[in-house]
Amino acid sequence: MMTFRTILLSVFLSLFAAGGADADIQILAPPVVANAGLQEIAAAFTQKTGIAVAIRSLELLRIPQDATAQPTDIVFLTPSLMDGLARASAIKRDSLANVGRVNIGLAVRAGTAHPDISTVEKLIAALRAAKGVVYSNPDPARGSLGALMIDRLLGRPEFSGVHGVISSKGNGASGLINGEGDIALQFESEILTHKEIELVGALPQELGAYVDISVAVTEKSSSAADAQAFIKFITSPQSASLWTAGGLTTQGR
Repeated sequence: MMTFRTILLSVFLSLFAAGGADADIQILAPPVVANAGLQEIAAAFTQKTGIAVAIRSLELLRIPQDATAQPTDIVFLTPSLMDGLARASAIKRDSLANVGRVNIGLAVRAGTAHPDISTVEKLIAALRAAKGVVYSNPDPARGSLGALMIDRLLGRPEFSGVHGVISSKGNGASGLINGEGDIALQFESEILTHKEIELVGALPQELGAYVDISVAVTEKSSSAADAQAFIKFITSPQSASLWTAGGLTTQGR
């Protein structure tokens, strides 16, 4: 059965004529973006322009160093991390654009009941009722910003009594699939890629459990014009539906 995301992609690709790949754009993006429709949008861009796109994925906190050490044309980061690259003159400031927001969501196994998490109080009650709330390893060496955010959230006094479980088998979504808990906390874009689990919803916005994502062309880009064209394409209204289907909410498009 075709998913809504697959149908959107097939319609999206049908809008563009195929072309041969005659150049490469090297993109560095965190999993929260790579899993949110980036690969599908990149395929549509290549089909429209003939410009090939190569995507590398690293955890968010590891990207700033890697972006300056490895050949990279485009980088996706949170605004604060992007500011650091701007201060280091590592990006072209006039290329900087907002992409959107990805929320941390709550997931359960497919076919199981969806708890009410519409308020902070109801979220806490649902988490306390779970045998195990699985999430990614927050070890700073891994560079997972989402894991650190979740770990800090569960460490707050009002979340006492929640049995948090650090996944030993990948991220929180993978841990849920593999039976390490009965609820998982993970970025929505990293939940929606798995048919074995279901997204209940985003955590209440007042918790600040989300990341905003920006994109820019690097100062050392060898394909700056093509990279700027790619940014224009991914931030256009025609790309918004694929981002949204992948768990990234665009704003004002």
